[in-house]
Formats: sequence, structure tokens, C-alpha cells
Amino acid sequence: MDPDRAERPLRRGREARATGDRTQASLRAEIGASWKRVLRSGVDPEQSTESVLLQPDEIEHRRRSTALGEVMPVLGEGLASLADAAQQIVVITDAEGRVLWRQGNPGVLRRADDICLEEGAAWSETTTGTNAIGTALASRAAVQVHASEHFVRTLQNWTCAAAPVRDPRDGRILGVVDISGPVSTVHPMTLALVGSVARLAESEIRTGHLVAIDRLRSVATPLLARLGGRALAVDVHGWPAAVIGMPPVDRLPLPKSLRPGRTWLPSLGMCRVEPLPGGWLLQVADGPSDGPPRRVVLDLSRPQRLAVSVVGPVGTWTQRLSPRHAELLYALALHREGRTASELAEDVFGDPTRTVTVRAEISRIRRHLAEVLTHRPYRLGEGVEVEVIHPEHPGDLLPRSTAPVVVRARTAV
Repeated sequence: MDPDRAERPLRRGREARATGDRTQASLRAEIGASWKRVLRSGVDPEQSTESVLLQPDEIEHRRRSTALGEVMPVLGEGLASLADAAQQIVVITDAEGRVLWRQGNPGVLRRADDICLEEGAAWSETTTGTNAIGTALASRAAVQVHASEHFVRTLQNWTCAAAPVRDPRDGRILGVVDISGPVSTVHPMTLALVGSVARLAESEIRTGHLVAIDRLRSVATPLLARLGGRALAVDVHGWPAAVIGMPPVDRLPLPKSLRPGRTWLPSLGMCRVEPLPGGWLLQVADGPSDGPPRRVVLDLSRPQRLAVSVVGPVGTWTQRLSPRHAELLYALALHREGRTASELAEDVFGDPTRTVTVRAEISRIRRHLAEVLTHRPYRLGEGVEVEVIHPEHPGDLLPRSTAPVVVRARTAV
């Protein structure tokens, strides 16, 4: 790839955006969407990329607190040698965009210090504008940002590609793996490389999780054999290791602050909770519960962290949502009287015939929301208060969604 030739259309697109000439603006869709976000957040294209660095003890604490530390050999060792040979560096951040590790070419590391691409620095979009690390976190997808695609001008001599690493145990983004270097080092395969390394890291975490589940099962199985009634052992992420007196279950959504004692869980009802090494023992109460859930909060304020919270009789639990499930619940929140499968298919796909897909997705949602989501027609329970938390700007409502019900809401204001 000829860097100068690649740079020319980007420079023209940037200048066209600055002057408002939309006919000449040639920024890619994901870069244009990022520019809109950073403009709304008040980032100045002429600003410095310096940030207040985390203290060394805080950096070390974050390293120990993330599963990324367990897979650093996968993320760093092999990739760093490739980056060194290509005159680039490897940067690993946490889910906030804070740099936790960096390795690679010594000369490029020294140049990275000049733009504050160093351990402890902040590289989210709101602090540093459009860049591969921050934009990958905001879009939850791999992205390459080259030269003038960077919003802040001091970064336009750099090229970078980054991919988010997700925790396979609960779907959360753990952080980002990034390759950065001078603009002359741009290569079309860099994006595929960081994407492959991110998936490999996720696979390593998954393998370690299966080992932990087996260890919990060996502890829990003899305990369950001595219990009567319904009970199961789950790890701290809600994945079952052993079950007795009931059919096998999928992953359970657990409250963030689960404690020993009586707790209401959405798919089981009232349970007695006891700690186990690496997890919890849940004994399902066979008597009447203390009442149904009273309130549902659909949080769409952050596209990168969609969630639904249910306030039950003894506490609150939260479940992360996929974009598709967020669309369906949003449609149901707008239509409290209920929607048929055909109407939901029209709301989400613009095609009333896609009822099979709707029914399958609703079935998956009801695994966690059976207490508040009923059917015939599909609707949120009549006695349940429903609140939708919208993003600050209407255009950020599920920004990647093409569902008619969402598009109408984004353009209504």
C-alpha cells in the first residue's frame, strides 16, 4: 500500500467535512459516525492528546483485576515481535480505554510517548477523539483508523487498528488489542491480525473457564446428592456446574451483589444462596414467593452497554442485552398493550412475515424475563412499571439499528 496515495482521499474528506461540503466528504461510515460522537462530546481537533496518567499502583491493580492479564502471553509475545519487525507497537487497554500494557519497536515506543500513547493514558473517544482504541470500544467492533481519519490533528501521522476482546463468560468487553505505528507502516492485513488475536484471547479465556467449571462440579456434585428438592451449583458468572431435582438450565443472570441468604432470581423464583469455592449453591424454594417483580428499567443510554434491570420483591438484578433483544424490548415498551409476532416483525425487520425469527428471539429473552414478559400477545406485564432510559442525544438511540421502530424514534425529534 502506498501511504501517500491512501492519504489523499482522506485529506480531501476531512477538508470537505470541515467546510460542510457533504458532496466531497468521503469518510467511511464508521469514521463519520465516530466524528459525530466526538463533536458532540466537545473534543477539539487542535487539542493535545495528553491525559492524566494512572498511578503505577492503579495500573497494577487494573492488570490484576482483568482476565486480560491471564492471556497476555497470547496478546503480547507473538504479536509484539511482528509489530517490532513492522515498525509498530502493540497496545492493550482495559474497557475504559486506559493503556495497561504496550510492547513493540523501541523507536516507535519513544515516538508514542510524544502523543501520550503510554501506560496509564486515556484513549477513549471522549478524551482523544476518533482513534482505533476509543472507536473500537464505542462501536464494539474492530476498526482501522488511518492518518486523517483521526479527529485530533496531532494523530494524523499515525495509523492504528484495534479489536475489542469480549469475556466469553458474560459478554462484557474486557478491553482492546491495538497495533499502532507511523503512517508509513500502514498495512491492509493489520485489522485482520488484531481481530484474530482478539478471538484467540477469548478462546484462551473460554478454555480456562471450562477448567474452572469442572473444578466447581467436582466440589458441588456430592453436596447436591445429599440435598432434597431443587438445587444447582453455578459459578460467579451464573454458568451451571451441577443440577439436581430439575431440568438442566442455561446461564442464570445473577445480581451483581449476590450474597448468602434468600434472594429472588428471575428464572427460578425465591432461592436460598450459599457460597461455594468458585461459585454459589442455589436451593430453590418450593413455597410461595414474596411477590412478582414491580418495575422494569430498559437502559439504552449507552450503545456499548445495553441492559434491562428488574426490581423484584427482595432486590434488583440486571441482564445485558444484545442489540436485537434491545430492539424487541423497546418495541414492547412503546406498545404496552402488546404486540403480535407479526407486528413485532414489522417493528424490528420491516417485514411482518418474519414471525419465526421473532418467536425464537422472544423465547430467548423469556429465559431471563419470564416473570415480566408474557405472550398472546407479547407484552410486558400489566402490573409492572416500565421505564426506558434514552441516550442524551436522540441520534444515539441504538445507532447501528435499522429497525423501523428505532429509526422512527431517532428521527422524531
